[in-house]
Amino acid sequence: MNQPDMGQLFQSMQKMQQEVLKIQQELQTAQVEGSAGGGAVTVVCNGAMEFTNIKIKPEALDPEDAGTLEDLVLMAVNEAIKKCHNLAQDKMGRTLGGPGGLGLPPGLGF
Repeated sequence: MNQPDMGQLFQSMQKMQQEVLKIQQELQTAQVEGSAGGGAVTVVCNGAMEFTNIKIKPEALDPEDAGTLEDLVLMAVNEAIKKCHNLAQDKMGRTLGGPGGLGLPPGLGF
């Protein structure tokens, strides 16, 4: 039975750590947008899910129906969060386990 080359394993782990840090930095600058109500409410966040902007069109403002606006904001935020998760999974998967990635052993990929 062949023993794994610990030096090579250590180098792979270091490379993986560097790639993860790089991805985290890329996610900080990525812009992700979520919207609801046909664009009546739009939110913008970075890939780290820090919200940086919200826009509400005047037609979404109805003093008689604040509940609808609240729902639209929630839907837009949830859409942006989902897009952030998908972006992070895509970047991590391609780097750490996908074709041309670091080739992690089965069960350790993303």
